[in-house]
Amino acid sequence: MNKRGAFVAVDVPGSKSLTQRALIAASLAEGESLIRHPLVAEDTRYLIAGLKKLGAKIEPVEDGFKMIGTGGNITNQCNEIFLGNNGTALRFLTALVCLGRGRYVLTGEKRLQERPVGPLVAALQNMGVAISCRDNCPPVEVMANGLKGGEITLTDIESSQYVSALLLCGPYTAKGIVLTLEGNIVSAPYIDLTVRVMNDFGAKIMMSGKHQYMVGTQSIYRGREYYVEGDASSASYFFLAAALAKRTVRVRGVTRKSAQGDIRLLNILEKLGCRVTDGETWVEVSADQDLIEGDMTFDMGDIPDMVPTAGVLAAYRKGRTRITNVAHLRIKESNRLAAMVEELNRIGIHASELPDGLMVEGGIPHGADISTYNDHRIAMSFAVAGLVTPGMVIADKKCVDKSFPGFWRELAKL
Repeated sequence: MNKRGAFVAVDVPGSKSLTQRALIAASLAEGESLIRHPLVAEDTRYLIAGLKKLGAKIEPVEDGFKMIGTGGNITNQCNEIFLGNNGTALRFLTALVCLGRGRYVLTGEKRLQERPVGPLVAALQNMGVAISCRDNCPPVEVMANGLKGGEITLTDIESSQYVSALLLCGPYTAKGIVLTLEGNIVSAPYIDLTVRVMNDFGAKIMMSGKHQYMVGTQSIYRGREYYVEGDASSASYFFLAAALAKRTVRVRGVTRKSAQGDIRLLNILEKLGCRVTDGETWVEVSADQDLIEGDMTFDMGDIPDMVPTAGVLAAYRKGRTRITNVAHLRIKESNRLAAMVEELNRIGIHASELPDGLMVEGGIPHGADISTYNDHRIAMSFAVAGLVTPGMVIADKKCVDKSFPGFWRELAKL
C-alpha cells in the first residue's frame, strides 16, 4: 500500500446496470447504435451472446460496441440461451424472447437455476404467453408468439428486474403496458435507471403517481450514440478503501449526481465522518480519523449491492451496525447475508443474520482465508479489508471478472 495519507486516483469501468439496459434498447432499436465506454466483463459477454442469437448485430469497436438493432423483430437462430450467472440478463431476456416466435429456453449455471423468476413468468402468462419454469426458477421455456401487453400488477416483488424486463419490452407489445407496483418495492433506483435509458433511446414512459408506469407503442427505440457512465458499485470499493486506510482516494468516471442508486453509499460514509468532494467527472473520499462510533441502523433496500461493502465497513467501526430491508440478498449471486456472516465471523467480527438483514459488532478484524462463494462483491469487499489487515487471502480471485476485470490492477494503486 502507498504511504498513508497520500493521494491516489483510480478508474472504474462503465456501469454494469446501464450497459445491460443500453444493450437491450439498442438491440431492439431501429438503426445503428454506438455504445461507448460499456462494461466489458463476464456478465455483459453472456448478454451480448444472447442478443446476437436473437438477431442483433454487435461488433466491438474502439471504446465500445457498434450495434444494428432488430427493430423489434426477434429471430430464433438458436432456441437455448445460456446466461452464466447473470440474473439481470436472464430476467431481461425472458421478457424479450416473448416478442419473437417459436421455442426458446433460457438457462445458466447452477446458481442461476436457484434464482427466482416466478413473478415475471406469472406476469407474462397473464399476458397470454405460453411460458413455464421449474419451481419458480430457471430454466425458463417459452413458446413465443408475440407479446400483447396489457395491464399488469406486481406485488411485494423480491427483484426490481421483473419490472425493468417488462418495461424494456413495452414499446414492442401489441397494445402497450400499464404496470402497477404494490406493496414492498426493493431496489427502486434500478427501475429509475431503466426508465432513463428507455427515454434516452426514444421511448415514452408516463407515470401515474410513484408506482404506475404506462408504456405506449407509438415511440419505439431509435439507434443512437450512448455513453455509459462509470459504475458506482465498482467505485464503492475505493470509497471503502479511503475510509478504512485513512486515505484520499479519487475515483474517476463517476459523479455524485449519478442516477445509479449505489452512489448513495457516500451518504453513509459522510455520516461516519468521511469527507466527500466531487467534480464533473470524479468523486473523492478522504478520511483522517477513526469512523464515528455508536449504534447505527442503515436501511439499504434501495442499494442492496452495497451491503457487502457496508458490512466490511461496519467491521472496522466501534459500535453495532444494523443493515435492514435487504432480505432479497439471499437470492443474489450467493446468499449474501449468510456469506457475509460467515466471512465476518471468520475474521473475528461478531455478525448475525436478521430476518431482513445483518447485525455487525465492530471490532479489530484479523486476517483469514476468505471464501468468496463465486460472488464478485464478497471478493472485492474483503480484498479492500486486506489493505489494512494483513493476512487476508481471497479465494477465487477471478470471480471479480463478472463485473470488474480490472479490479486487482486498480486496487494495486493503493
